[in-house]
Amino acid sequence: MYLTKEKKAEIFAKHGESATDTGSSEGQIALFTFRINHLTEHLKNNRKDYNTERSLVKLVGKRRNLLDYLIKKDIVRYREIIKELGIRK
Repeated sequence: MYLTKEKKAEIFAKHGESATDTGSSEGQIALFTFRINHLTEHLKNNRKDYNTERSLVKLVGKRRNLLDYLIKKDIVRYREIIKELGIRK
């Protein structure tokens, strides 16, 4: 499995308040970005995997909603997470 407990805790520790702070917007955005990157690589090799493509589109939408929430809530945090994760907009 590509996403282990340790990797998930590491993502939340780096981008959230702590390793157990799974509810922070930044942590969730970072986790979605990690999963999106993984699915993108998978689709490069398996271009006819339409179920994965659908999952990828749903994840991008969820991340977009969280980013929209964060931009309304705190523009500084939004800019930091965009810069940190290399998400373009």
